[in-house]
Amino acid sequence: MRRLEELTRNEIIQIKKTIDDKYEEYKKEKLSLDMSRGKPCQEQLDLSRGFFENAEPLISRDGIDCRNYGQLTGLPEVKELFASLLEVEVEELIIGENSSLALIYDTVARAFSHGVAEGATPWGKLEKVKFLCPSPGYDRHFSICEFFGIEMITIPLNEEGPDMDLVEELVRNDETIKGIICVPKFSNPTGIVYSEETVNRLAAMKTAADDFRIFWDNAYMVHYLSDKRPVLKNILKACKEYNNPDRVFIYTSTSKITFAGAGIAVFASSKNNIDYMTKLLSIQTIGSNKINQLLHYRFLKSVDGIMEHMEKHARILKPKFDLVLDIFERELEGLGIASWTRPEGGYFISLEVMEGCARRVVELAREAGVTLTPAGATFPYGKDPRDSNIRIAPTFPPLEELEKAMEVVCTCIKKAALEKMVE
Repeated sequence: MRRLEELTRNEIIQIKKTIDDKYEEYKKEKLSLDMSRGKPCQEQLDLSRGFFENAEPLISRDGIDCRNYGQLTGLPEVKELFASLLEVEVEELIIGENSSLALIYDTVARAFSHGVAEGATPWGKLEKVKFLCPSPGYDRHFSICEFFGIEMITIPLNEEGPDMDLVEELVRNDETIKGIICVPKFSNPTGIVYSEETVNRLAAMKTAADDFRIFWDNAYMVHYLSDKRPVLKNILKACKEYNNPDRVFIYTSTSKITFAGAGIAVFASSKNNIDYMTKLLSIQTIGSNKINQLLHYRFLKSVDGIMEHMEKHARILKPKFDLVLDIFERELEGLGIASWTRPEGGYFISLEVMEGCARRVVELAREAGVTLTPAGATFPYGKDPRDSNIRIAPTFPPLEELEKAMEVVCTCIKKAALEKMVE
């Protein structure tokens, strides 16, 4: 089909009637399909069935009784495993509970109550705190910022990462900008990987705020969909190279590797930052769940073991991503009303529909029984300035349901665009 904008008004009206009829037929099916979050599917969770086979004895490699208190920063063998995965030193990380998002929340909370370093002014005592938010981005990051009253500044995201010219200008001239929060690898939702130049510029840039921090949520660092494995430069090493060793806080977890509700999370940073955070952490807890840490270590065994396990995930997920992309190409290619990313990893596809139509598409889909992530969720305060971005989460539904859901979504995209064209 030709681009819709090339058609006459009469042709558009005729096509619109056909699409409207198709949409009404979908509504009659009374579907109930949920694609609102990027959750692992049952088959992925089943990959970790053997997790509990080596549960006994609950004594670590070094003779630590994991049923008891202690080991505030994590079991030594678990720290060694994730230090190897993240390419940091063992003393540069802390093993936490199941959620990296919770670690990010805790870091922000501590920054507000005690500052980000010994002697630093607590952010809670400042009149204003601002964060740079590359967008489209992760809605839960924005929720944390909004919860703490952090003023969010939207930064356009391109194929290399955030618009670094804008980032550098802003942080150089505004001491109230205290952070930037990123998903640097297979970014949520665009799937892009930050370039080496972007990482270097983030590490090297001059900031008006001495306590500026990069919140580096590397949630999808091993979540590849194929043998293509783009490399993300180690930002902690980059920060050291450019004499800003304390600038970055790094987070990851096994939530989408083993069990989403019972993983382990990791916080990595400079030795200075880890020592400071450990001091504050010692007031909060006597130690996280060492039994869970031990079972993760015995199940995953090594970095190679993690990668082998993630290849099993990829075999489940790639057909789902391929299906969505195939349907987009079949239904929307060449119409001039939508574009989409083709990620090599992660959990999402970023869909751009005609400007001013995203909310309408999500509304239409909901009325037809398909729940999508709310339009605007990928921008601070839920406000997409173009009302065009929709996050597509293919991972959770079975293939048959996913196919039906995406056919409905494509119909909704066409319907919303045609409605706008005949206004």
